Amino acid sequence: MYKIASFLIACLIIANTATAAENHNQDITKETLLKTDSSWEGTKYAPYPVGTPQITMLRVTVKPNTVLKWHTHPCISAVYMTQGNVTLVLKKTGQRKTFNKGDSFTDTVDIEHQGQSGTSGAEMLVFFACADKLPLTVNSAH
Repeated sequence: MYKIASFLIACLIIANTATAAENHNQDITKETLLKTDSSWEGTKYAPYPVGTPQITMLRVTVKPNTVLKWHTHPCISAVYMTQGNVTLVLKKTGQRKTFNKGDSFTDTVDIEHQGQSGTSGAEMLVFFACADKLPLTVNSAH
């Protein structure tokens, strides 16, 4: 399951993968889980940060009914929910959205937010496209 989910997340970042497979006449079935130029709340992404590219994939597990600290991400990330659910909340506007097992979404960049897991917790695969000197997450000062 983990290898399949990892492969699916990697496919989110590779452009034109379906066309490449068609050109090679391979017997492959592909499903686009996510293709976007903006985060889940609608903010368009800016160009990638300067620096040596660094790709990071995390399996994030959150215990049931957990409220995470307010934080930001300096880089683009794509998320695939493997278990449970998580509700993301924007600090400035209070906008909320819940993502469930099987959902794919992109997180915000440089927008303060927090996650809240549901009664069964949450597990997700998170794929970051960042630069080598940048942290993946920055906790808010307050």
